Amino acid sequence: MTSLSIPSSLPLAGKVALVTGGSRSIGAAIAKRLATDGARVAITYFGSPAKAAEVVAAIETTGGKAIAIQADAGDAAAVRAAVAKVVADFGALDILVNNAGIAQGGGPIEQISFEDYQRMIAVNVTGVFVATQEAARHMGQGGRIIHIGSSMTRYASFPGASLYTLTKGAVTGFNRSLTRDLGPRGITVNTVHPGPTDTDMNPADGALAQLVGPGMAIGRYGLASEVAHVVAFLASPGAALVTGADVVADGGFTA
Repeated sequence: MTSLSIPSSLPLAGKVALVTGGSRSIGAAIAKRLATDGARVAITYFGSPAKAAEVVAAIETTGGKAIAIQADAGDAAAVRAAVAKVVADFGALDILVNNAGIAQGGGPIEQISFEDYQRMIAVNVTGVFVATQEAARHMGQGGRIIHIGSSMTRYASFPGASLYTLTKGAVTGFNRSLTRDLGPRGITVNTVHPGPTDTDMNPADGALAQLVGPGMAIGRYGLASEVAHVVAFLASPGAALVTGADVVADGGFTA
């Protein structure tokens, strides 16, 4: 009786991924998970070089390949240069995770400064557009573009977040139209919407957690690694039929 051999290759073996804002929290978890699944991973960072080096070291310690690129997500030229470096260093770009994002300018609409508005649009919207545009130039059949959105686009659970929600809502609309442009090329485009997640920006023991934590159906904040699992599936060959989706990973917060 002959036993069947099971392929030992990892789902992302041979793939190249870029995770913007990949030095901390959800971005770092995504970068590590994609590397675990076999991808060579590039991350961008802006103000945390030590954290970026830690992510690269963690990936390389387990036998993976990673690089860190300093690039302000709100600087279009820097974003273009980062994509070019990924392709120059790794020879391809198969997976883009638009994770870089900021949350500033909170408060009542009449108190939000125009400078905060401009910065939020630059990072959370323009940065996503430019990274996607540049990455799409290099992607072919099987390409994956994954945006990190927010459950705030589905349920505004507290006041003062209109500017942040505006930027994430823009990404959601961008995602849906992109599917028509890139689908014929075999490239999928999806958005993952995390709910309250334990991160540097929103720790599970922080002040905001006291307000929104009780709304979690699972009784706790999400983990960055749990969001990374969702992204890893969408990046995999098994998700070829999933495109144009808003995948909510919020522990039932918006259910």
